[in-house]
Parts: sequence; structure tokens; C-alpha cells
Amino acid sequence: MTIMNKNVLRLPSKKTILLLAIMLFPATLFCQSSGITKPEDVGFSSERLLRINEKMRGYIDENKLAGIVTLVARKGKIAHFETFGYADIESEKKMEKDAIFRIYSMTKPIVSVGLMMLYEQGEFQLTDPVSKFIPEIKEIKVLAKEGNPPVLEDQKSEIRIVDLLRHTSGLGYGWGQGGYVDSLYSAKQIWGSKDLTEFMNRVKEILLYFQPGTKWRYGISVDITGLLIEKISGQPLDKYLEENILVPLKMNDTGFEVPDEKTDRFTTNYTPKKDGGLSVIDLPSESQYTREVTLFSGGGGLLSTTTDYLRFCQMLLNGGELDGTRILGTKTLEMMTMDHTDGIPYGGGPVVYPSKGAGFGLGFAVTTDPAPNLVLTTKGQYGWAGAAGTYFRIDPKEEMIIILMLQIMPNNHLQIRREFNNLSYQAITD
Repeated sequence: MTIMNKNVLRLPSKKTILLLAIMLFPATLFCQSSGITKPEDVGFSSERLLRINEKMRGYIDENKLAGIVTLVARKGKIAHFETFGYADIESEKKMEKDAIFRIYSMTKPIVSVGLMMLYEQGEFQLTDPVSKFIPEIKEIKVLAKEGNPPVLEDQKSEIRIVDLLRHTSGLGYGWGQGGYVDSLYSAKQIWGSKDLTEFMNRVKEILLYFQPGTKWRYGISVDITGLLIEKISGQPLDKYLEENILVPLKMNDTGFEVPDEKTDRFTTNYTPKKDGGLSVIDLPSESQYTREVTLFSGGGGLLSTTTDYLRFCQMLLNGGELDGTRILGTKTLEMMTMDHTDGIPYGGGPVVYPSKGAGFGLGFAVTTDPAPNLVLTTKGQYGWAGAAGTYFRIDPKEEMIIILMLQIMPNNHLQIRREFNNLSYQAITD
């Protein structure tokens, strides 16, 4: 037995131990709650994941983006979680992991889940006409033919609830080639509505692009879904989501407004300049999201953080449950993440679905065949994106979640979503 000299090994005092515990507690808590792990433990190469960092830094260095957050998780653990650049360039405020983003259309999956919770309670059938709850929607005429005057007709079959979830309602965004229906979206100024009831009153004066159920076109269907939730639940959409999804999942930084105490974490939104660089289009201090919001856009109104959205994604990947809290049943999620657009043609607009290798479920885009799009992925991968560049995908086979957060509009000139997707998948080694 070796006896150690008491002068060589000095034990810390109780006071020192207490101080160390206090200092280390926040970091320990963060590591435990975030589930961060060594990439190799979940089948990734650490060296290969670093390629994400190199590519993202390039966007910052070239002044194409202000700031970025990237996250890759697998098997319930975070393997990569990094920040790049600034939340605000002018003030040189660094991008942080708890930054709050305008997630725009990444609101749609959350609201779709909210509606399907009511479906599970037997409140409706997916084949039910929406007019069962929102009678005025059946008043909307259909554009049969462009012309002066245009030819209109009645709905041959009413808009069904499934049509809202899979974007086959005939509603759009007014994003087209300047046709008659596009002009009505502009004239009715639907986004100036004070609430969803007024929103619907303006929408009913706009035409459908086509007969319900016959084509796919991206648009305001999920905003109407939000109103449907209000009608069925008897609650405002914000309260319904808060009580049934956000609080149960501990998505504490997700909502339709940024409260005063969190505005310092709210990111600035940018647009690209023609001659390079970026211009501000929405400052946190002047943003509509820092004021009282009364129009709860189910299609694009939520704000969130990377880790909040991860909790939502992990619940989905787990088959509807997270940390002992069940939001949806596994069979419901299976149905939501199936392709519901097989045989339904694309109906116009800049967002093209269905396409070779990709279809649309009840709230999500779904990969039906990885080959045609020439992107690394897996059959059955699903997810969506937001207008300011945010993006997420969930891969049940690989038990994988990828989340990209940034703020720039428009962003179609960038390949960052495809690049981030590929860089995440190329790092898999098992």
C-alpha cells in the first residue's frame, strides 16, 4: 500500500467545493438537458461534421448571410450544434444558440399537429367539408377560365378538411403570373385583418384557383386550419397551441409575439442587396412581433428557437411523445407523414409539389424516392421550411433530425438548405 504525503495532496475545503458546484451547475444542467454527445456515439464522424462549419462560415465571410444556427441530432442526442455570425450586424451582436427566429411556414407543421389532436378526439373526420365548421367557405367561387370577364363556377365538391392539410383546397398565396385570382389576393389585403374571423371574411371574396381536391397549390390553407381549430376547440389559436403543444413540450420560447424580456434574443431579418451584401427589412425594435399580435397566422406566424423546434421534432420522431408527454398517437403520425398527393397534379405557384421523388402529407413534405432530387436523404424523410430560410427535416429510418435557422428574404438564390442537408448526411458512418 502506498501512503501519500499529506503535504502533496491537499483536499479542497467545503467552501471551495460549494463554490465549484455553483459555478459548474449551469453548464452541467445545459449538457444534461440538451443531450449533446460525441458524434461517434451516434454514428457520425466528427471530422465530417466539421464540414458544416466550413460551409456556413463561408456564407458569413462572403456577407451573404448575417447569422446561422445549425443542429444535427440522431438517436435522441445532439451531435452538432453551432452558431455562426451575427444576430444583428449593425450592433455586432453575436448569434447565440437561444436566438429567436421568425420561422414563418415552419408554423404549419405545428398547427397541423394541433388540428390532428382534435381529430384524435373524434371532433371531425378528414373527409368532412370545412363548411361544417366554417359555413362561409362554401361560398367561394372557382375560376373556370381567365378572361374579361373571367368565367366563374361553383365548387363541384366542397373543400374538405384533408384539402387544407395537404394544400389541395384551391386556395393560394396570390403568388403567380399576375392572373385574375392573384390580383384578388392583392386587392383584399388579407394580411391586414385584425383576426382570423376577419381574415376568413376577406378570403371568401377571393376565388379558388381550381376545383377543390383536383390539384396541389401552396397557400393559406393552414391559416384556415387555424380558424378551424378555433371553431372546434372554442379557444383562440394562440391559447390552444400554448396549452396543448407548446407548454406540454416545454417550448418556452415559441409563440406569436416576442415578450419584452426576450427582445434582446430576437434576430434581425435581412434581404440581399443587388450589388452584394445585406439590407435590414425587420429590426427587433421595430418588428410587428414585438407588439400585440391579434391575427394568429397558422400558416406562418410563429417565432421559435432552435432547441424549441428540436423538441417538437423529437416528439414527432418519437412517434408523438417526448419526456413522458404524449401529443399524438403513433398511427396518427404515420398517416400525417404519408404521401397524400399521389396522382394529384401540381396546380401552379413557385412551390412545386408533388414532384418526382417528393409528395406532401398532412402538414409536411415527404420524400417518396431519394434519387430524382439528387440530394442525400432517405425514403420517408419529412419536414418543411420557412420564408426567411429556416429549414428542418426528420428521418425516421436514420433516427435523425436536422435544423437550420437563419433570416433572409428572399433566399432562393442560396443553396444552403441543400448543402446543409447533404453535409449532415455525408457525416453518417454506420
